[in-house]
Amino acid sequence: MRPLTSFLPTRLLGSSAFAAVGRRVFPRSDLALQRLTRGRVSLTAVAGMPLLLLETTGRRTGELRVTPLTYATQGENFLVAGSNWGQQHQPAWALNLLAKPDAVVDLHGERVPVTAQVLRDADRADAWKLLLKVWPAYDAYVRRIHETSAREILVFRLERT
Repeated sequence: MRPLTSFLPTRLLGSSAFAAVGRRVFPRSDLALQRLTRGRVSLTAVAGMPLLLLETTGRRTGELRVTPLTYATQGENFLVAGSNWGQQHQPAWALNLLAKPDAVVDLHGERVPVTAQVLRDADRADAWKLLLKVWPAYDAYVRRIHETSAREILVFRLERT
């Protein structure tokens, strides 16, 4: 399957309109589809992009939270970006990881315990290049965020434990 980015321009994929629809439709629909098919089918995968399910512990509630995320790999580790579709605030899953970095990645039904590390400086720059290969619209999200705030998109390395 060709990636979504191969036939839709990055400018469209990074737009506010696409993000407004995408953030409401993709996560819930994708999570439901993955649960229904035990990880065998995903909307994101159909679009040609890698997807994992990240299980975090809610920083306020202590409850298990599951979020579908696009990712890149770096050796045995996973890289994820807290882009929140270019919104002005950090995604809840990223704040949960900051509070409690131990999490679980569900990758096609395989559960992998991980520890999250926020990347900075050169490590972040290297990871960002890999993430852009998977989803070039991340750069459009950065531009949109910086129009009204100084929020930095957090980049995490999820290291297998």
